[in-house]
Formats: sequence, C-alpha cells, structure tokens
Amino acid sequence: MSLYESCSQCPRKCGVNRKEGKKGFCGESAKLKAASACLHFGEEPLVTVFGGSGAIFFTGCTLHCAFCQNYQISQQGMGAELSEEDFVKVCLTLEEKGAENINLITGSHSIPLIAQFIKAAKSKGVKIPFAWNSSAYESTESLELLKGLVDIWLPDMKTLNSEMSKELFQAADYPSVCKRAIRWMISNSPLEIEEFSKNGEKREKIRSGVIIRHLFLPCRMEDTILALDWLKAHADSKSCISLMSQYTPVPFHDRKSSLCAFQNRLVNRDEDKTLRELIDSYCFEYLFYQDLSSDTDWLPDFSRVQPFSNALATPVWHWKDGFIEK
Repeated sequence: MSLYESCSQCPRKCGVNRKEGKKGFCGESAKLKAASACLHFGEEPLVTVFGGSGAIFFTGCTLHCAFCQNYQISQQGMGAELSEEDFVKVCLTLEEKGAENINLITGSHSIPLIAQFIKAAKSKGVKIPFAWNSSAYESTESLELLKGLVDIWLPDMKTLNSEMSKELFQAADYPSVCKRAIRWMISNSPLEIEEFSKNGEKREKIRSGVIIRHLFLPCRMEDTILALDWLKAHADSKSCISLMSQYTPVPFHDRKSSLCAFQNRLVNRDEDKTLRELIDSYCFEYLFYQDLSSDTDWLPDFSRVQPFSNALATPVWHWKDGFIEK
C-alpha cells in the first residue's frame, strides 16, 4: 500500500499519508468504505441483462462533481468500513442472488485495496465478471493494478471542455486524463458481447469491453458535440457509447455557485429532439440513448436501506444495517 503513504494514485497526487488517517481531496483514509450494495437494474441493458448488476457504491471520490447525484457518499462521507471479508461476502451474496456482474462504483481513490479485495473474492469462488464504474479521472498506472481482474469498464466522459471541468470538478486536466484512461481501457479489454436466453427470451450481455457514458448538461450542446466527435474518432466499433439525458438537479448546495456554468434543470423536449437527431448523424455501431423523463423518484438517498425505488434495486448490504436478510 505504498501508494497510500504519500498518496499519488489519482491524478491529483495529494501526497498525504492516508495510512496514518490523513485525507486528501477524496476525503478517505487507507480504509475502504462503502454505503450500499444491491442488485441494480438502472444500468445499460448489456450490464443488467436478466439478473441485474451487483452494484457496490463506495464512499469518497477523486472528482467531486458539483451536480453529483451520489453526493452523500462522494462528498459527504456517508458510509462504513467494508473489510475484505465483508467485501467477499457481499460479492458472493450478489452472485447467489443472480447478479450478472459485480459493479464497483466510484472506487478510483482506493484502487490498490480494491484490487486486493477482488483477488480475494475470486479465490473464494466469485465467478461472474467484475465491472469498473468510474469518472475516468484516474491514472493508467493505477488502472494497471486492475488489469486481469476487471473485465468490463464503465467510464464517464463528462466533458472535453477544460474550462467546464475546472469549474465543475476542480480539475482542468480532466479532458486529457479521461481520454488517456479510456484509451487504456479499450486497448486492454476488447469488446465481447454474447447472447443469452432465459425462459425463451433472448438478451445480449457484455462479457468484456467498454461502455463509455456521456451525460448531456442542459444548454451545453457544444460540449456534447466535442465528446461525440472524439468518441466517433477513437472509440466507435471498439466500445459501446451511452448518451444519457437524465441530468437532474439535486439538493446539494456546497458548490451551488459552480452550477452557473450551465442551466441547472431537467433536459427539455427540444434538447432531447436535437440530441436524437445529433446522435443519429454519427452512426455509432453500438449506441444506447435514454428516454426523456421528468420523473425524479430514481434519485438515490443512501441514508435509507433501499436507496433507490423498488423497481431500480434490491438491497443486499447497507452501511448502517449490514447484510439485509430476505
């Protein structure tokens, strides 16, 4: 765990000794904390398939987006320590309940420890693929620790506008960092999609590869065009593209002034129409696009055992209550 002694594992390179309990930008020590583990049905169809994705939501973050829907855990520290033994038990429980994969969400600040825990889980019998779900604000040196352990990569490409990333994430270097990380993921995980059947129904399932997510920010069409141009040139046919229109204002006011960089509201119908026409013009080989919705009930609350709506998730472990017996 030498990376934690003078922490340099993420691009911020805070240099604090997390093994002594000191905290840098991510807000976390050398211990691994999490808030929730559940069967999650809100990911792309290739990820959820029939049984749902076995999602583990970690506490802390290297980015701190001003509009983060998971702000309780990414920036307010909500969660409890997850030991190696409990991590393994969570993974095994999710697999037993039918999870298609183990979906590790926002763990970029704890890669060395998570890599160790994945090895333990595999040695104890976890057979389903591991997915890495992140902002892509991570160094390729740290990602190397996950090589051979993670099969599916779910990175964001939030923006390629350095002024926006400076304002919203306090990271002007985000565009260059995320492009480098995503290229590494694509080169190390060839796209492999298989068809599976259950009760006479056929669905596709990702076994290996990258699904790159881009969230459209209201009134920032030019930023989305920048991202789509890069994705067409460097990721099309080698990965899946997922364009999201779910931007939703959240009750998080610590960085409210940063939200002046765009219009802090739901995506409107005119924008949705323009986005659909725009994305069609790129002719991506493998594309997902969200249906527009004004429903905000999906926003999570990690203070609850069931952070999501019942339709979106089935909880297995919670930071306050431990394992949930059903």
